[in-house]
Amino acid sequence: MADKKTFHLPDLGEGLPDATIVEWFVKVGDTIRLDENLVSMETAKAVVEVPSPVSGKVLKLAGAAGDVVITGAMLAEFEIDPSLPQRAEGQDTGHHHGGGHGVGSQDPAPDHRVVASDEGGAIEESGEPAPKGAAAAGERADSGTVVGAMQSSDAVHTEQAVAVGGVRAMPAVRAQARKLKVDITRVRGTGPDGTVTMADVKRAAAEGSAPVGAATAAMPAAPIAAVAAPTGAGSAAGARAATDRTALSASGRPMRTQPPSVTASGQPEQLKGVRRNMARVMADAHSKVVPTTLVDDADLHAWIGKQDITARLIRAICTAAKAVPALNAWFDGDSLTRTLHPQVDIGIAVDTDDGLFVPALRNADVLDAAGVRAGIQRLRAQVEDRSIPASELSGYTISLSNFGMFAGRYATPVVVPPCVAIVGAGKLSQDVVAVIGGIEVHRRMPISLTFDHRAATGGEAARFLKAILDDLALAH
Repeated sequence: MADKKTFHLPDLGEGLPDATIVEWFVKVGDTIRLDENLVSMETAKAVVEVPSPVSGKVLKLAGAAGDVVITGAMLAEFEIDPSLPQRAEGQDTGHHHGGGHGVGSQDPAPDHRVVASDEGGAIEESGEPAPKGAAAAGERADSGTVVGAMQSSDAVHTEQAVAVGGVRAMPAVRAQARKLKVDITRVRGTGPDGTVTMADVKRAAAEGSAPVGAATAAMPAAPIAAVAAPTGAGSAAGARAATDRTALSASGRPMRTQPPSVTASGQPEQLKGVRRNMARVMADAHSKVVPTTLVDDADLHAWIGKQDITARLIRAICTAAKAVPALNAWFDGDSLTRTLHPQVDIGIAVDTDDGLFVPALRNADVLDAAGVRAGIQRLRAQVEDRSIPASELSGYTISLSNFGMFAGRYATPVVVPPCVAIVGAGKLSQDVVAVIGGIEVHRRMPISLTFDHRAATGGEAARFLKAILDDLALAH
């Protein structure tokens, strides 16, 4: 009887409980050699190519492109070929079923890198999910989830590509398009329902048919559905098709398209990748932190010349952290221990189409303005092309959300454990302020400080906020 091997999805080094299939490099019946690429998986932070743990024939594959596989569940099953190279028993494969930490974990992630694949992965255009394998013998330990203990399961969840900006594509495909400088809105999708696949993006990059920044080709206007004419003797016009929807009646007047008792509905879509992890982290933070928010306005009237606002915010946070170390800290609510940090590693919220990333700007307290700007640009570029090392998405000591670059004045930013505080910067405004002898118009920046009240007092938070305001008020 041939020797069979069931390969379970390993912890890809990030402590996350699942990953999404992007592309299989083999199909059932193929022969694969040890350490050849088996599958490309998308996690919350990167697209990772998983190598084969054995040499042999592929018997089963767990699902198709877009399916979510639970960490520890069956990923593939092989019939081992003894005539081909095999890994020695107990030899390290580089992937493990636990011990990793994600964003929001109590300890920083191990300092190993998980880098997005240069080639990314193609989304299969057809095929049904393969049969799910049987559960591994014995019980599996928790794989290091972000929120609580993970329930052992061999479940594979089917997901669909998400439409953003009118284009249906998987997040990994969008990331690859950005990396290859392809305008995904100009790529013709060949996948189901017009989904843009990885192959479509690579083809457009090779042909140069959809470069970023080029003028979008004119598209013919969509035909306007004609209003059905009243049916009469000899009339050639039929009734409006049942699938047509319009907000106007046949007489041209607005009408209700559904009765009041009918609720709005849509197609449910599972969260995946970055958004899936973000949901877990936010839920974890909500359950573990006692948040309190203070708000005030920084007066920037004294600023001279052009200033790098983000660099000034980071400098102000570093100054405040030195004056009030209690907020540049970690807090463990289970053991009621607090860790004050001598360095300031600032987690900077980066908003993307795929979800929220929070990379860490390390040692911000020893960087000048040019160093801060260079560091931020590097982190943003790595986030955009999904090459950010997993170790750079955790372990920060305090965080900054500069939401005012879009809109909003004050907020209640979410403190993610083990951090104690987060600073939010609102939209700049020209405000009328009272001065001795009259009034003046000053440029001001709203500042919101949310902190875990278990780890810091209101007085410490107020002094921290004042230190930020004082530094931002300086001319340089």
